[in-house]
Amino acid sequence: MNFVFISPHFPKTYWNFCDRLKRNGVNVLGIGDAPYEEIPEGLKRSLTEYYRVDSMENYDAMVRAMGYFTFRYGKIDWVESNNEYWLEQDAALRTDFNINTGAKRDFIDRIKLKSRMKESYRAAGVPVARHHMVTTLEAALPFLDQVGYPVIVKPDNGCGAEATYKLSSRAELEQFYRTKPPVPYIMEEYITGTIVSFDGVADSHCVPLFYTSNYFPTPIMDIVNTNGDLSYWTQKQVPEDLRDVGFRTIRAFGAKSRFFHCEFFRLTQDKPGLGRTGDYVALEVNMRPAGGYTPDMINFANSVDCYQIWADMVCYDELRGQRLDLSHYYCVYAGRRDGKAYAHSHEAILAAYGSRMKMCDRIPDALALDLGNQMYVINADTEEERDAFIRYVQALA
Repeated sequence: MNFVFISPHFPKTYWNFCDRLKRNGVNVLGIGDAPYEEIPEGLKRSLTEYYRVDSMENYDAMVRAMGYFTFRYGKIDWVESNNEYWLEQDAALRTDFNINTGAKRDFIDRIKLKSRMKESYRAAGVPVARHHMVTTLEAALPFLDQVGYPVIVKPDNGCGAEATYKLSSRAELEQFYRTKPPVPYIMEEYITGTIVSFDGVADSHCVPLFYTSNYFPTPIMDIVNTNGDLSYWTQKQVPEDLRDVGFRTIRAFGAKSRFFHCEFFRLTQDKPGLGRTGDYVALEVNMRPAGGYTPDMINFANSVDCYQIWADMVCYDELRGQRLDLSHYYCVYAGRRDGKAYAHSHEAILAAYGSRMKMCDRIPDALALDLGNQMYVINADTEEERDAFIRYVQALA
């Protein structure tokens, strides 16, 4: 099998995907924009060959790289980045090189455009927020008369919570229309709830081989817009009602042979037309792993190797040697931002939690808007331990 992995060097833990493929006997080929001498040694050992391009935004350069690999190794069987930013380019390369193991151009809008996602969520029987495609301020007024303030505005095609805003008044609405970036935007009614995700790896029949969940007590949008500190965790167990809605969503989206990351609101108060407290409402779906270091948190929480689970799906369409009945924990992320005065120093955090620390690292600038500049990750057995860790790391002086 010839597998082309796009941007295998970023995020920095993604070399593990290539490593597990190689262990399974796959011929792994990489395309990236980092100089070869700067990529990790583990990645170098995993790749048969690495093709550097000056810019991965240059589609012609990506086509030339794919053409070179095809000439040298024969037909390419898979191409994948597992990265939200490159999903459209992945689909274009599959289309142009007749690769049938992932989404092509004719499918990508369903999993990239937030307005189109709603169709598949409805097919799964999951309620969705009412929305309006942004054009002019005057055109938005009937929608606002219907749903009231606040509303959420966000790019129809976008990653994370970048350029996403909560509008709570006519003045904020007018300011948004004066300064709106020149990209398609969607306006949605505001949902009061916490964000939970259903994450895992699906086989070629859209059946999850492995699944877990992440919990976000504060929406990423609020973290970004207030310069706040992110905390979230991989859950110790997946609630049965979330499992049910997650399985239905995966089938409706046709998520076959993929990592998936489906986001939902869990209502914290009744919402007429959408549900009662505790019900799930659709947010968005991503056909890739959850962002940042979440794949590693999934491993720590579930005592598994999700990189190997994914590689076994690619090669065998089934689990091979991964036990799912081992110890489960809360795997907790607590981030901090440079320039803030915190009650506890970096050294104090390591003294208090060092023996339990699973990850402790600086965050690349490209991810810092959402994740912060410094992160700490531990496993916790109880909710009390989980919450105490977050409070300790993020307490301000």
